[in-house]
Amino acid sequence: MKGYIEVYTGDGKGKTTAAIGLAIRAIGAGKKVCIIQFMKSLAYAEQKVLKELPGITLITLGKPYFIAKEGMLSEEEIKAWGDKLVVYPAGHPPEEYHRMIQKGIEDAVKAVSGPYDVVILDEYNMACWYDLASDEDTERILAARKPDVELVFTGRNAPKLILDRADLITEMKKIRHYYDKGVMGRKGIED
Repeated sequence: MKGYIEVYTGDGKGKTTAAIGLAIRAIGAGKKVCIIQFMKSLAYAEQKVLKELPGITLITLGKPYFIAKEGMLSEEEIKAWGDKLVVYPAGHPPEEYHRMIQKGIEDAVKAVSGPYDVVILDEYNMACWYDLASDEDTERILAARKPDVELVFTGRNAPKLILDRADLITEMKKIRHYYDKGVMGRKGIED
């Protein structure tokens, strides 16, 4: 069966949730799934279950700290984050973070050319946006993909290269979100 390239992007909630739903459906049909979570530490409720499900391999590339490009946040926002945030000049992300994402790219190349039927690169789009993954990295992943592997990219700000190569693009659009009223991520709903 031919595999396709899917993208779940946009500023609305539900990108990772949709990808996990696809993973559950795939293992229910006897397929092998690899989920590589870029820029996510083992802090999300779904990871406990995903690690236990037969047919799913979960790889997380933990977030050592939050990052932001210069000019992205106000001085007030930067102060509020304190030492949990590293601000860097565009195009020059922290080396520690870059090395971590590069390991994930190697894992992705192996996954799309290996024994998996479905490979989900969760938050890969954001790794690109934060200058942690390049077009060359993306091309390596795409070139290594076996034709029968379903490849899913999630995250806001999907790069043009991925959008141009995608067979399916779903944009999650925020109409209203309680985050805007100060509600933080809730365990079991967002986290």
